[in-house]
Formats: sequence, C-alpha cells, structure tokens
Amino acid sequence: MDRPWSRVPGWVGAALRPELAGATDEVIAAVRAEVSDYARPLTGRFGMRITEGVSVALGQFIDLLGRDEPLGDASVYRALGQLEHREGRTLAALQSAYQVGTRTMWRRLGGSTTARQLPPEVIFSLAEALFSYVEQISAASVAGWAYEESSRASSMQARRHALVELLARQPPAAAAEVERVAAAAGWVLPGRLAALVVEDAVAMAGRLPGAIGADLDPVGVAIVSVGATRNGPAGPSGTRGEPTPDGTGWLDRLRAGLGGRRAVLGPVVEPSQAHRSIARAQAAWPLHVAGLLHPGSDETLARADEHLLALLLAAEPQLAADLYERAVAPLRALPAGPAARGEETLRAWLDAHGDITATAAALHVHPQTVRYRLAGLRDAFGGALDDPAARLELAVALRMSVDSCAGTDHPPEP
Repeated sequence: MDRPWSRVPGWVGAALRPELAGATDEVIAAVRAEVSDYARPLTGRFGMRITEGVSVALGQFIDLLGRDEPLGDASVYRALGQLEHREGRTLAALQSAYQVGTRTMWRRLGGSTTARQLPPEVIFSLAEALFSYVEQISAASVAGWAYEESSRASSMQARRHALVELLARQPPAAAAEVERVAAAAGWVLPGRLAALVVEDAVAMAGRLPGAIGADLDPVGVAIVSVGATRNGPAGPSGTRGEPTPDGTGWLDRLRAGLGGRRAVLGPVVEPSQAHRSIARAQAAWPLHVAGLLHPGSDETLARADEHLLALLLAAEPQLAADLYERAVAPLRALPAGPAARGEETLRAWLDAHGDITATAAALHVHPQTVRYRLAGLRDAFGGALDDPAARLELAVALRMSVDSCAGTDHPPEP
C-alpha cells in the first residue's frame, strides 16, 4: 500500500505538532455540529472513545510524516467502528464523521504557520498524506462496524431460527415463552400468521414484509405476518390496528415476493396455532413437489387448505391404497379397453353428480353412450353405484394417482 506520508520531510511533523494543540477539540466540535448522530454530550464511553479516537489519530499522523512505515496498529479505529454500531449509529454517520474531521483537520493544517512556509510540492504531499491516512483509518472503522453488523445478524438469525422451531412445537409452547423468544428475536407477534414452506426460507423471509425464516430439514419454513401486531404498535411489516382481511392483496404480495419459487402456504391462524399451519404446509410440500396438488398446472404456490383430501390420503398411504384397491376392484375384472373407458366414465359421472347430460358433455359423447356405459358398470359394481357410502369411496379412489400409493406393494390404478 502506498505511504504518501513518507514523501513529506520529517521536520514538518515536528514543526506542526505544537501548532496543532487543541485540534482534537476543534475536530470533535465540527463533527458534533455537522453530523446529527454525534450531537450529544461527550460523557461516558461515547465521549471517551471519540476523544481517544481523534487524539490518537492526530498523534499517529504527525508521527508518520517523513517515515516509510505502514499505518501499524488500527485496533483503536476498528474498536471505534464497533462501538458506533453498538451505540446504534449508522455506517453513513460514521463515514460522515470522518469526512467532516478530515476537512476540519486540513483547514487547520493549511492555516498553520509551518504550512504557509512550505513549497507547493510539499503542501501537495502533505494533503495526499492526510487524505490517504484518514482513508485507511476510516476503512478500519468501517470493518469494525461491519463485523458487529455481521455478528448481530448471525445472532439474530439464530434467535429467529429458535423462534420458528418453538412455534412448530407440538404441543404448543406457553404463550409467555413464545412472547419472550419473539422479543429476543426482534419480532413482534402478529395478530395472525401463516407458515410458508419454501427452499432457502431465510433468504425468502428477507423479501417478505414482516416474515422470519429458518432453514429447517428437509425444507425451510418462513412465518408470514398476515394481520396487525397483537399489541397494536406497528410490527416489522408496518401494519397496525385491525387484522388484514383474507383478501387477495396479501397473497399477491406473497407471490410477488416468491418470484416464481415453489412454495406451500399453510392455513392462516393465530400465533398459538402456528404449529398447525407449519405441520399442514410441511405435509403438503412433498405432494406439491411431486406435482400432485396442481397437476398439469404451472402454479408454484399451493395453499395446503385447498388440498385437504390429498393430505388426508397421504397421511395414511397404506389405508389409502387399500381403499383404492377395494373401490376399483370391479374394473380389474374387465378387459383393458372397457376398464379404461369405464374409469373415465365413472370420473365424469361422479363429478357431474349423476347428471347424464353433463357427463356426456365432459366426455364429448352422446348421452345414450353414457347410459349404455353406466348400465355395464352397474353390472360390474352391483349396487355400489347407488349406495352413498360406496359411491363416496369410489369417488375418492378415482381421484388418487399412482403416486398416492407410492411406497406400497399395491399395483397402480388400471
């Protein structure tokens, strides 16, 4: 790294030192006057650190003039940056303070008796030395500030991860414990929320107003604020007052935030029921990934509560497979062609609630063809097509796919 202070004659530093007496107070006064974040009394740790930082910086700069040496120990400036973060001041405020301090110091140097006697080339070297020096110590402070920001973000995410896991616990954790963990995670519990199962949930939560996320195994969970905060004041999403109604607005914003990523949304619930929303969204995720919730569609967001039958069947795959086998057994006795046409006809007929005309329209055949096929099916199924319970079982079975029976030894549907 360039050391422009080495190009300034060594005697300049010795001559400037007595003329810079009081410069520390002048720099601090200018910073406090021009940067609002620093307009506070110089008391306690704040006053000590600021005074130390400026005085050490001035002394070190004078000492470096005429020496071909690196900056050396920058721990004071790094610690100053860390303190600024802990005190709640922004990186912009810190950098503004350095800029104001540099201008103030240069005015002081330029107006000194020694500087007025220096040749132009030395003046230029002195200016270059000052600005390069401040740039390096400022970088050390920025690094300290950034380190604190990174540590805080990591710690905060760890607490939010713990909060998501707590909300998923069954039986539910006590309300007081949830409130305590939420406060530690910097998240105000909303009036209502919903679980969103999505890959890279932490990153996604950062794109969704009022959301927190945890990259759980096997897929992440984000908790999305749907209503106003529980205690009235605005939460991370900026909402307050009455809960947001279940309209399409928040869903549209959610879809926009997802940006086409595949996800499953659990039911909207109160915080005490968060585990229910999480569990339902997690149960629906593998079905969504397998393409079973929106077959033939490019819909990327699935709402778990719109697929309760699929979830019910997936919860007991062996039972679902047995139901399927029993319900469609009469079709297996038929040749392949009639069996396929019979299944197609039964699906359409059941979907049409027994309406022959609607069934024929769905199949693009004449109503008499439907009547003919149904007569054959009644022969195959006996009285099952006229029995409400048996007809319900058949309707459910015909909605099942080969994937619904995955993991069993049962053959696929005909």
